[in-house]
Amino acid sequence: MAEQAQYEELARQLSAIGAVKRELGRILPHDCPAGSAAVLTLLGRHGDMRMSKLAELLAVDMSVTSRHVAHVADRGWIERLPDPADKRSRILRLTDAGRERLIELSRRSSQLFADRLSDWSDHEVGLLIHLMGRLRESFGDCRAVPRPPYVPEATELTTRTPA
Repeated sequence: MAEQAQYEELARQLSAIGAVKRELGRILPHDCPAGSAAVLTLLGRHGDMRMSKLAELLAVDMSVTSRHVAHVADRGWIERLPDPADKRSRILRLTDAGRERLIELSRRSSQLFADRLSDWSDHEVGLLIHLMGRLRESFGDCRAVPRPPYVPEATELTTRTPA
C-alpha cells in the first residue's frame, strides 16, 4: 500500500489536471462549448437515448441537460424524436452533422494530446491510459450511488491548497 505522502502528492497532481481540462476546453469550436461536446460524445458512445438517461450520464440536473440539448439541436447536430414507448418523452439521436462535429472534436483533442505528449513513448501513453482507467474503476460509478461527504478528522485539517 502506498504511503500517506504519495496519496497527498496524488491529490495535488489530480487537482492540477484542471489545467489539462481547461486546455481541452480552449480547443473547442466557439459554437460548441464543453456541455454541447459532452452531449455529442455521450450520444456517440452510447447511441440514442432519452433526455433523462443523458442527464444521468452527464451527472447534471434536467434543466442543465435541456439547455445543452437545445443548443446542439438548434445547430442540427441532434434530433429529438418521439419515443415509441412513451409519447411524452423524446429520444435523442445524432444527425449526420452531429457525427461530423463529433469527428472534428475528436480530431482536435487527439491532435492536442499528440502535440503535448510528442516526447512520450507509446508505452508511456498506454500506461497512462491504463492507470487512469484503473483509477476511475477504483472509484466506481460516482453517479449511481451517492456517497456521504468525506469529513476529515480534526488532525487532518489544514489551510494548504492542494495544488
